[in-house]
Formats: sequence, structure tokens, C-alpha cells
Amino acid sequence: MQVALSDLLSDPRAAIARRDLASLSREKTIVLALLIQLFVAAFSSFLVVGLTSLYDPSSVSGEVNVGVTGNASDSLIAATEEMDGIDTVQLPNEATAARAFQDGGIRGTRVDTVIVANHGADRRINVTATAPDGSLQTTLIVVQIRETLEQFERQERQDRSAHIDRELVPLPDDVAASPYFGFTYTILIPLLLFLPPFISGSVAVDAITEEIERGTLELLRVAPVTLVDIVDGKSVAMAMLAPLQALLWILLLGANGISVSNVPLLMLTVASMATVVVVIGVVLGLVMGERKSAQLVYSVGVLGLFASAVFLPEHPATTVAKLAVDSPTNTTYALVALYAAVAVGLYALARAYVDRVDVESL
Repeated sequence: MQVALSDLLSDPRAAIARRDLASLSREKTIVLALLIQLFVAAFSSFLVVGLTSLYDPSSVSGEVNVGVTGNASDSLIAATEEMDGIDTVQLPNEATAARAFQDGGIRGTRVDTVIVANHGADRRINVTATAPDGSLQTTLIVVQIRETLEQFERQERQDRSAHIDRELVPLPDDVAASPYFGFTYTILIPLLLFLPPFISGSVAVDAITEEIERGTLELLRVAPVTLVDIVDGKSVAMAMLAPLQALLWILLLGANGISVSNVPLLMLTVASMATVVVVIGVVLGLVMGERKSAQLVYSVGVLGLFASAVFLPEHPATTVAKLAVDSPTNTTYALVALYAAVAVGLYALARAYVDRVDVESL
């Protein structure tokens, strides 16, 4: 076992991998990106509250005072009596409502927004809502208005169901789900797990193009290694970096009370993604030979590849979310296997291509 380990450590590809990993500490952009991810993962339970307020403003506690007027105001107020975060104030007419909104309140009652609800000639209720412009509370107010009108619509459909001669599509039941749970598993975890592969591919582009631009690729070949060995060393180093980062992020999430299930499958998914983008980066670096152009094509290509994943039966972000929350389906398992197979196939094709590349032509 000691002999095998010493042989592995003395392998020139391992030496190249260690050299590239050590050089990452001098890349300020990469180090900054890693520190940002480390901060997000380490303080996720604290940050998720603020980030969720951007993802779902209705998760922020705070009551909105709504001034309601119009000949249908009674129905609207009745429909929203049991809603949290809404305090309705009935106003006599639109002029009073406008004045109350502009002055911020009337008779000591603050009015954040005004809703005018009137019965129309066609028995429909026409609703006009007015919200403040440019206020920090505007987003929260707009969300509360939307929820108010949705509740009002539900109540009207229920009250008028006996007078409707058409069969209506049933409305889905309200689900009391925590926005923090949804944000954590559908946004935060996929973000933390997909950023490391993207960075690994970008570093792989730099690792190849810098050797070409500085003319050090020929110096590497003075050692008894082939171009395939050089590419292997660089690729393995970058591809291994992503799942190691992802594992660290998951451990930090766990320390913050955010449990993540199916960690081995998540690591396999991240490793597969990292291998795919690293292969793309390495091939682009060899083909283009110039850092700026290769990085531009890499960034656009990887983003396009990620966007085109919508045509899959299940988006990779959905696959990660289902695995993390421990609700995978057969499709989820099949896609994880597919990503692994694609990664192995692309890596084999890349090695075959590199084996035919003439170093002197680079």
C-alpha cells in the first residue's frame, strides 16, 4: 500500500495537479469567489432571512394598512378579515382615499395603499390599487395587494358558484409552506453546489491558456510527460476541487441547522458537472490558445448549456433540490447516472483529442 501511494505521489500528473492547486492561492479573483461562497455557507442560517426577503417579500413580517373604498368595499373587507399582515380601513369615497394616501393617513390612521372596488355594469367588480412609488416598502405592499386580491377572487368565486352556469377549474388549496424552506433548498443549495464547477472550468481555461501564452508548456514537456499527462494533471486538480468545496459547503450548512440528504449522490452530480465544464475549458484553451477569448466563449457556452437544460425531464437545479430534501424520483436517479456517463464519455473524447494535438503548433 505504501509503495502504491508513493508511486501515486511521484506520478508527474500528481505533481502538475499539486502545482496548479498551489497556484490558486495567488489568483485573487478565485480566492475572493471562494471566500464569498464560504461566507454564505458558514452563515447561511443568518443570511437566509435577508435573502428570503428578496426572494419572497411576503416572508417579512409587517402589517400593511389598506384604505378601501367603492360600492364593493364591504365584500373586499369581508374577504380579507382573516388574512395576516393586512389591516383594512373603509373610506367614504375616492377623494378621501386619495387624500389619505397622499397625506399618509386620515384621523390618526396610517394608509399605505388604497384599493377602489366598484361593481360594474356587467356584474363584474373592477378593482384599482394604488401603491407608493420608490419606497422601500413598495415591494412588500405590492405583494400584500396581490394576496389580498387573490383572496378576494377566491371568496367571490365561492359566493357566486351557485349562479355560474359553467364548470370552473377548481382552485388549488392554500399550502402553509415556509418560504425559508423553499428558498434554502431551491435557491441556496443549488447555488452553492453549481458555483464550484463553474469556477473550476474557468480556472481550467486559465491553466491551459497561461501555459501557452507564457511558453511554459514546452518547459513542462522537458520532463518525461506527454501532453495528455499534463492535461490530465490540470483537469483532475480542477475537477476534484469542485466536489471538495461542495462537501465543505454542505458541512457548513449542517452546522447551521440545514440538513442535506443524499450527500454521496450530490457529490457525484457535482463531480460530473465539474468534469464536463473542465473538459470544455481545457479543450477551449487548447483550441483558442488565448485567455480572454477562451474565457468569453467558455462563459457564454456554459451558461447556454445550463439554460438549455430546461429541455431535460428535470432541470439540474431541481435534481439537486430533490436530492437535498430527500424526495428523489426515478427520473432524478436516472439523470444523475446520465450526468456521470456524459462526464466519463466527454473526458475520454477530450483525452483522445489531446493525444492528437501537436504541441509545437500551440
